Amino acid sequence: MTKPQIWIAAFLTLFIVLFMLQKLTEEKDVPNKPNMVLKSEPEKEVTPEGLISSLGCVTCHGGDLSGTSNGPSLKNIKQYWSRDNLINYLRNPQANMNGDRFTEYKKRFPNFLMPSFGNVDVKKLGKIADYLLK
Repeated sequence: MTKPQIWIAAFLTLFIVLFMLQKLTEEKDVPNKPNMVLKSEPEKEVTPEGLISSLGCVTCHGGDLSGTSNGPSLKNIKQYWSRDNLINYLRNPQANMNGDRFTEYKKRFPNFLMPSFGNVDVKKLGKIADYLLK
């Protein structure tokens, strides 16, 4: 085989391999029928405890939320918060840290800041607030 024939054979082989790879990875379109209902998995119901754990609250506030050296207790917070105020605090803690209690927290926990959960769905924050305020 001459060099031009080798190059042509290599090019054709590469072309065939890429063509087959494209066919194997091709996405199939779902036909669009007027009365067709696409099934989707329903969103799983998440418990408040699961949300608290998944958002990392237990890291600073402890597994039973009674506080650690990194964060205060979340027990009996009903005396300080209404549901709406607690949700607003969770969404933007730095803007809602008013009062002597927070001054004391800043002294007790100087190297720790409450993270903002403004990107979490308000309904999920409402579940957390309801759980903490019960």
